[in-house]
Formats: sequence, C-alpha cells, structure tokens
Amino acid sequence: MNVTEKPTHLRMNDMPIPPSTTVVPAHEYYANANYVSRHRTFGSSKKSEAHTTDNPSAPASTGTTQYRRQRRGSHDDKTSKPRRFLIDVDETQKLILEQEDTDGDFQITVNDIGPKVITLGTADSAGFNKYDIRGTYMLSNLLQELSLAQDYGRKYVVLDEARLNENPVDRLSRMIRHHFWDGLTRRIDAEGLEMISNDPKNRSRNTAPRIYIPFGEDETFEYYNKVKISKPALRLEVEQLPKDITPEYVQSINEKPGILALAMTKHVDEEGHETLKGVPFVVPGGRFNEMYGWDSYFESLGLLVDGRLELAKGMVDNFVYEIQHYGKILNANRSYYLMRTQPPFLTDMMLKVYDRLPASLELENKQWLADTLTAAIKEYLTVWMSEPRYDPESGLSRFYSEGCGMPPETESTHFDHVIQPFADAMGISIEEYGKRYNERTVIEPALDTYFKHDRAVRESGHDTTYRLDNCCADIATVDLNALLYKYETDIAETIHSMFGDSFETPFFASYETRGLTEKDRPSTVVHTSAEWFERARIRQKKMNHYCWNEERGMFFDYDTRLKTMGTYESVTTFFTMWAGCADREKAERMMTSALPLFEVTGGLVSGTESSRGFITLARPNRQWDFPFGWAPHQIMSWIGFERYGFIEEARRTCYRWLYTITKSFVDFNGVVPEKFDIVNMTHKVQVEYGNVGVDFKFIPREGFGWMNASYQVGLSYMDRGLRRALGAVMDPNKVFKSRELEMSRRNALHTQSLVEQPPDVTTRLVRPHRG
Repeated sequence: MNVTEKPTHLRMNDMPIPPSTTVVPAHEYYANANYVSRHRTFGSSKKSEAHTTDNPSAPASTGTTQYRRQRRGSHDDKTSKPRRFLIDVDETQKLILEQEDTDGDFQITVNDIGPKVITLGTADSAGFNKYDIRGTYMLSNLLQELSLAQDYGRKYVVLDEARLNENPVDRLSRMIRHHFWDGLTRRIDAEGLEMISNDPKNRSRNTAPRIYIPFGEDETFEYYNKVKISKPALRLEVEQLPKDITPEYVQSINEKPGILALAMTKHVDEEGHETLKGVPFVVPGGRFNEMYGWDSYFESLGLLVDGRLELAKGMVDNFVYEIQHYGKILNANRSYYLMRTQPPFLTDMMLKVYDRLPASLELENKQWLADTLTAAIKEYLTVWMSEPRYDPESGLSRFYSEGCGMPPETESTHFDHVIQPFADAMGISIEEYGKRYNERTVIEPALDTYFKHDRAVRESGHDTTYRLDNCCADIATVDLNALLYKYETDIAETIHSMFGDSFETPFFASYETRGLTEKDRPSTVVHTSAEWFERARIRQKKMNHYCWNEERGMFFDYDTRLKTMGTYESVTTFFTMWAGCADREKAERMMTSALPLFEVTGGLVSGTESSRGFITLARPNRQWDFPFGWAPHQIMSWIGFERYGFIEEARRTCYRWLYTITKSFVDFNGVVPEKFDIVNMTHKVQVEYGNVGVDFKFIPREGFGWMNASYQVGLSYMDRGLRRALGAVMDPNKVFKSRELEMSRRNALHTQSLVEQPPDVTTRLVRPHRG
C-alpha cells in the first residue's frame, strides 16, 4: 500500500466557519430570529426618492401581476454597508411566483419571461428604503431562501443580500456540504424505515412496506418483528430470505418487492435498553431511493472531501454486510437486485476511508481493515473470478447477472418495442405476452438471450448504451478489468504494508479451485502480496493483448464469444489510467489520440458520435452514449490524468464539467441533475428515463449523489484563476484559449522520466501519511 504526503484539501470539520451570517447553513441562519441592526443606512437622495413608498411611480410591493419594469436597467447605487432585507416570507413568495414563474413550475429559470426584478425593503430602514433584486440567479436564490425560512416556521425574516448574490461556486458547494448530503442520507431501522421503504420503481399491486432479512440474521429478524408490532401504522411486512438464493426465487418475490436489510450496530436507547440501529448510507436521489453499488463509491469521495468520514465508513460497512450475507455488493438493496452486482470499487473505497480514521484507534482500525479486506477478497474470487463472470479462455472478466424474465424495476413500457413482434405473432397484447413470458408459459430463446444481455448491461452501470447493446454478457469490458486490476494491486499492497506480507482468510471458491472437491478444500488460505501482484501482472498482460489497439491509441472492449476486439470508442479507456494498468507509453498515446475524441465543451462525453451511430425513431438515443456526460467518467479521468502527471489536462476537463454544473445551477433555480447533454449543454435531455434531480418545487433538496461528489472533488483541481472564472461562469473555450501555458506545460510533462507502474500520487484524495 503506497503511503504519501498529507492531502492538500482540508476537511470541513477542520475549517473555521467565518463569523459572517451569509455563509452559514440554513439550520443556523433561520433557526433563531435574525439580529436587526438599529443603525440606519442612508443612500443618496436620488436613490431614496426613487425607492420610497412616497414615490407614486414606485411599484407595488405586495402580490400583483401588474408589476412591470424594464428587465435590465442600470444598477442601483452601491452602499458601503452590506444590505439586509426585511421580508414577509409568504407574501414575497406569492409575489415572486405570480410575477416571475411564468411557466408555472415553481422555479425561477432563464425560461421564465417575467421582468426579472423585485423590490425589497431594507431591514435598517424598517422596510422604508427599497432596493431592486434583479436577474434569474438572485431571484431564484430568493425563492430558495424563502422556502428555507418556511421550513423553520419563519413568517418574517431579515435576509442578507449576500445570500442572494453569493458566488455560485460557494453557494452550490455549501448546499452540497450542509444540505444535499443530509437530504440523501438514509438508515434502515425503526426510525428510518418509512423513508427508505418508499420505492418509486415498484409497479406491483402490493405496495406495503416490506423488508427482507438475510438467512441466519435472527437478531435482526427479531428486531424488525418488534418494530412491526410497535409501529402498526407502518403496515410493515417482515420476510426472511432462504439460505440459497436462486434466480427462480428472486422472480417469485417480484410481486412482493422490498428493501434488503443492511448493517446494524448495537445501541442503548433513551430508556437504557439495548437495541439495534441502522448504519447510515447515502442514496443517489429521486427514484433511486436505496444504496447503490458504484454510486456509493463516488458519493464516498465527495463525503470524504466534505469531512463526512463516519458516513463514508458506514457505506463501506454496508458493502461488507452485503458481501457476507448476499454474496456480492448489490446493484442496490432491493429484492429484485439480489442476483445483480455493479462495478467493483471496494478496495479503493476501503483504503481512502482507512487512512482517514483517527490514529488513536490503531487496533480497532486495523481490525476494521482486515474485515473489509477479507470481504473484498471474497468478492473478487467468488464473484469476478468465478463463472459465468470469469472467461477462462481470455482470462478476463465480464458483467453477467443471472435471472429469469424481465427486470421488474423498469418503467412499464420500457420493453414494449422488444416484446411487440412476439406478441403480434401470437395475436395477443404486449401486456399479456409479457405476463406469459414471465410465468414461463411462453418460452422464447431469443428473448432469453436479449434479457441475459440486458441484465448484464444493468450490472455494468451503463444502462443503456449501444456499446453493450444485446452483447454485454459476452463482453470483457475495459472498465471492469481495469477495476479488477486495481483490486489486485490494492490487495497486494495492503497485505505487504499492513499485514507483514501474510494475510489469512477463509477458503473462497473460484474458477482456479474448481477442481478441488469439498473434502480437499482447506478451511483457511494464507495470502501473500506476491500472488496478488502476479494476478495484476497477468491481467495487465491480457488487457494489453486483447484490448489495446496500437493503431487507434486506446483500449477497447473484448468480445469473448466472437473473440474479437470491439470498435466502440468509449471514454472508459481512461479507467486504465485511474487504475494504473496503462504503462507510460500507452498513457501518452491516449492523451494525444483518445482525449481529443471525448473532450467537448461540457467535459468528457461517454462515447464518440461515430461509435453511437445514426439516431432515428426506431433507434433512439441511449443515455450512456454521445452526447451525454456522466460524473463517474469525469472523476475517474481526472484522477487518472493526474496520476500520470497530466495536471493541465485534468484541470481543463474538470473545469469544463464544473462549468456545466455551475451554469445549470445558476440558470435553472439551483438544479443538480443526474446527467447532462454536454455537447448541446443542457440538462433537459430527450432520452430513456429522462433526468433525475430536476423535479422539485422552490429549492433542490438533494441534488444527485455522484453529481454532488463530482463538484466537491472537482473544486480541488481548480487553481485560483480557474475558480474565479468558474464563479463568473466563463465559457471554458474562452478560458482555455487564454491559458497558453497548456501546451508548454504538456510538453514539459512529457519529458519527465518514464514510469512503468506509477504510484498512487493523486493529491486530491491521496492516502495521507499515518504518523
């Protein structure tokens, strides 16, 4: 395990909060009555005349839709003292909606065509002096602040102007740190069940809250049965899973979907009784109201930047629980995901958390690390190095989720275009055909193959894309194998540096041990760093052989069935740089050959337009293809670029992505969505599933999990000039046209000594030295 210098960022808990009231979170700002200064602030006589209520031409300050004023007049005179406004919360909210929300979506955006100006009375003049609040950004912030004030029961509020014209970078980062993470945090126990049981994806007739408990977890089963009795209003149903979970069993409970139990800790309640308490975790948001696999990794990076160590650690603990009791890190903890996993990130997540744990608890921390490492080794061997996910011929791994029938979590019409021809051939409705297919009274091998690949696509996290369309279960993807290489090197380094190069675990079956009978299997196995470094070396060699295209200068997926290298140009080629499995020469080739293919105005696009192909009514857009950009791809690429010394490229692509988020935040009432069209620069996407995180009234409460994380992580890549440009929402093409140092710095970096296996030298989420 590499140990380097301390991280350059500060945890939020270590940072002093400025004394100004303008930067504090809402629970501090609105919980108590604001202090109203007794000192009058006098403006110029011209301003006073123009803005007092004695002026007959002054606009009305109460609810009226006849308030019309030139939208962009000259700015009012400045005052040396920060302004504070005395506001009637309900009346002002009513006014701003009637006057400015012209499209009726309870948001103030650039699409609204109101005058974009409202007059407020200053607090120092007891509302006598007036001042104009102008523009989409300030008005949308005003609407958000009014909603926050209502949350705390405030009828009147004294509001700092600085909360309305706050630098958008500071405002968004503050909202993520103090509001969005809390809005996305869940816990599965008596207090948290009602919130987590809600499943927008449940299309069954049985919508009662239901929780499934793993086999053998008798204490947990007893706990939830007590909750069922003590809280009858919940209508909670408690079920225990069988020891062996099969695809047939999972399909049998699709009409009774429920949440899957996660880790719990013992806790003494207020009455002194010992009970259980759920380990908290973060959900992505919107319709995704459960703990997801790779989402949780990226969310944990943001949590660590924001000093939320215990929450990030809890998510690792929940992953370990899933491996121990469900056999894998789940796609998400709902019953219909029991057979499906997601891209593996546990080892990197584990190490980043471990190296931030308090040094005073060294023994406890090392035991935690040992438990988590054991779970990671089990997942690696039993999931990724076992059939059907492991392909013995190529030695590479694939996404492959066993299952029966159609995935039940999709929208009701999602597979209509697939089912239609088969239903028409039988002369029955799509709905009836789907019912018979799921019940296996209709057998159709072609559909079985289709859904085998569809489940694999969903396991890949890239659902959906033409890159993996109707072939995913056969594809050894670059991203998966790069992640497994990282597992191998992380495990090797941890065993070597933390456990004296000897680490004992129970025996875990894999393809390698398939020849051992039950009698011949040892009860325990001792692992050394050498064997895990050898695994990494072999995987790297096979990836270079099967996936590297020398002519194109990038990595491609490998089709294990057709035994051919793919041709789809995917930004996941940069996962090899994040994992460190690309040598220096290949990394440099990717920066010159691949980066120009994916870098667009708003960041790094998922794939190229030529790889996606033509879009028609019969062949619609897929959300993980061109022109869409996603947070995981951005974060992985930044860290990969930085790892190999391409700092300017990391900053440039990072700025593009943060600009996309910031501009949308400014123009659309603080929205932070799941994804963006980063070519046409919009979050209003016309694609399957639409966009998550855009449907809210007045104020965003959650953002979206990995989008929040990408913003917090990305800010650490910004130097002072870039952060200033970002706060001004400057177009990235203009910003980097003026940064002529880009090419000279790139050339200078290329002259550095070659590194065959570069160490983990990321400065943003680096593992700090443990004194």
